Amino acid sequence: MDKRPIGVFDSGLGGLTAVRELRRLLPGEDIVYFGDTGRVPYGTRGSTIIRQYARQDIAFLLGRGVKLILAACGTVSSTLLPEDTAGLPVPYAGVVEPTARAAAEATRTGRIGIIGTAATIRSGSYERLLHTLRPGVSTIARACPLFVPLVENGHIAPNDAVSGLVAEEYLAPLRKAGVDTLILGCTHYPLLAGVIGQAMGPGVALIDAGREAARAVKAKLAAGSLLNEAGGGVRYYVTDSTDQFAAMADRCLDGGTHGPVEHIPIERIAAPDMAPEGRAPGGAGHFAGCGRL
Repeated sequence: MDKRPIGVFDSGLGGLTAVRELRRLLPGEDIVYFGDTGRVPYGTRGSTIIRQYARQDIAFLLGRGVKLILAACGTVSSTLLPEDTAGLPVPYAGVVEPTARAAAEATRTGRIGIIGTAATIRSGSYERLLHTLRPGVSTIARACPLFVPLVENGHIAPNDAVSGLVAEEYLAPLRKAGVDTLILGCTHYPLLAGVIGQAMGPGVALIDAGREAARAVKAKLAAGSLLNEAGGGVRYYVTDSTDQFAAMADRCLDGGTHGPVEHIPIERIAAPDMAPEGRAPGGAGHFAGCGRL
């Protein structure tokens, strides 16, 4: 049994969909969540900045003594390169591989839609993996950049008029293409599942990236003999308002945060020793010095 916490990070609230599922699947695990709410969204930024922010977020979690890191962010999972995580002292998981695998298994017709941030769609990460997992599959991808700010500002009700109009605009091409499976390729998007489901219709299976990532984490922990049954608490760190985050988290988590929310100044995350191309000796890579956080 390993009593160290699981580390989860996202640009904002979206990773809470993974936390919600982790708490259901692994009620005995402690979790440390980092939401970079002061720099959200990541999906409209270039790959260099996304990789820099992600390395800083990971370093912060390593400084909290976590046993595994989950990038509960489709943008980060689609953008980070293997060398960005090769030097990590703990297992790392993203959302793309488990989500693509679930979609490949779920589709009946072989027509799969993908929605995500601009950076995720630009990367082509889901399409490449889907064509490997299920050769001959037909995919159609659509960037939905307004979904993240809609979630961050609380427009998540199934009957929300603003989100509904945006969803109809974004999703019309995928509905017209006749997809039977839709990847919610950003962990913010499951919080709009009601709105998205109405726009797509009842015959389309929605694949929740947060849920699939949490299932992958459980498998990794079990394989590495890292499971814990004696915890269950969650601690949250954000780079913007704690009150706003806590209020939204209570809605997203169906029963409250179950833990304190602490503000971390962005300048503390963006430390000089986490510069984009810095690499320390001894195999620690970009994450050397994270214990000083």
